[in-house]
Amino acid sequence: MAAVSLALALVAAGCTSEPEEPQVAPTVTVPAVVVAAKAAPPQPVVPVVWPLTGQPTAEVAARPALAIKIENSSQSRPQTGLEHADIVWEEVVEGGITRFVAVYHSQVPAAVEPVRSVRPMDPAIVAPMRPILAYSGAQQQYIDAVGAAGIQSVIMDLGHAGFRRDRSRRAPHNVIGDPAAFWAQADGARAVPPPAQFAYGRAAGKSTAATVGGPGGRLDVTMSRAHRSLWEWDGTAYVRSEGSRASVSTSGARHAATNLVLLSVEVVNTPFRDPSGAPVPETQLIGSGEGVVAALGKSVPVLWSKAALDAPIVLTLADGTPVKLEQGNTWVELVPRGSGSWAIS
Repeated sequence: MAAVSLALALVAAGCTSEPEEPQVAPTVTVPAVVVAAKAAPPQPVVPVVWPLTGQPTAEVAARPALAIKIENSSQSRPQTGLEHADIVWEEVVEGGITRFVAVYHSQVPAAVEPVRSVRPMDPAIVAPMRPILAYSGAQQQYIDAVGAAGIQSVIMDLGHAGFRRDRSRRAPHNVIGDPAAFWAQADGARAVPPPAQFAYGRAAGKSTAATVGGPGGRLDVTMSRAHRSLWEWDGTAYVRSEGSRASVSTSGARHAATNLVLLSVEVVNTPFRDPSGAPVPETQLIGSGEGVVAALGKSVPVLWSKAALDAPIVLTLADGTPVKLEQGNTWVELVPRGSGSWAIS
């Protein structure tokens, strides 16, 4: 009996003992996976350039292109302000003499002289730039054509500001134009820079003529029986002569170009006549043809085309490759087919 009591006591003691604590699995810390955001590809730096020269600048002035008609008869020389133009177009007018359409944007000359009248081909030349066109006057049908092309006219004969007479010269070769005064008359739709008219290389020596061109140190351009323009590369620019005489400004600066663009164009007589009775010719620019581009003493044959009045001239190589000019100013010679020609050496 005593043995049974002892056994029961032992069982009771076992039932009242504390249970063992459960085993807890150790905590494992997993390091967080950090996914780095992919950096966006760097955006290409687009250089700021003057639209009508391709030259780099810190800022492009918020003004329109300003085109001014300038005379080129023997009585009109030397001219003032041509050396500051971004682009100069030379066209044949009555009697085989030439006139210029000088286009300004990157520079603001103090004066331009002598300013003369507009001609029927001028709207096609300047309309792609949406400019102001300053001139002394014209027959009404030519003035109307300028307006119909979306170009703002500033005209001396209508009393617009910015014109005066040079008392040291004889009329009509003595009209002085004030570009700042012309720009001040820009309407509200023209407070923006013009679109580029040509493509340019991104650095010096990257023009098409410089990279693939042949000889081009001397370009002898016959515009008509009455006029010849001679261009010679002097190691820095193409310097201009009127026939055998150096072409210079009243400032003494030699007229010069970084780029020369020679275009073979059709010229026809219009039904209109000038005061002397001579028919007024018109250069037909809507179309296509052959040409030459010269830069850095080299030249390359090109094809040109212009699809519409307000479309710029497109220059390509024979295989369709776009032509690029050197950064700098450009002179464009509109050479009549048949009566005009050029020789390159």
